[in-house]
Amino acid sequence: MINVKQSISINRPPSAVFAFVGDQTNAPRWQRGLATVRKIGDGPLAVGTRYEFVRMLMGRRMSGENEYTQFDPDRCVAFNATSGGWPLEASYEVAPAGEDATRLISRIALQPSGPFRVLQPLFATALRRDVRTNLGSLKAILEARDGR
Repeated sequence: MINVKQSISINRPPSAVFAFVGDQTNAPRWQRGLATVRKIGDGPLAVGTRYEFVRMLMGRRMSGENEYTQFDPDRCVAFNATSGGWPLEASYEVAPAGEDATRLISRIALQPSGPFRVLQPLFATALRRDVRTNLGSLKAILEARDGR
């Protein structure tokens, strides 16, 4: 099992950070390798909200779906991959970090399967690097003057 936990401080209020990361259709703007994300169905974001995604991973196109397992506005969103390969659980937690600043914590648990289990240490290193890069991109986008 690969477990990654990283955090970053973002100079935006928690509500603004949560609104952006809580809507996965924003993710291709800041997550490397993520080509598209589409919400499945109508209605507000909540536990049970589902998304389908297309991601490039090690030069291969991978598609799948995930579903929100926790949705606590302005605090935490968590989801599980429901298809698309390896079992994955992920979450984003936001907390105040001073005036108009937020601490965002990203957690990912991923279980490579089959012959890829042997390469788990390499995947873990690459995933940690990607999460760090992605959080830096998220910070840059959200701290831009208009936050868009």
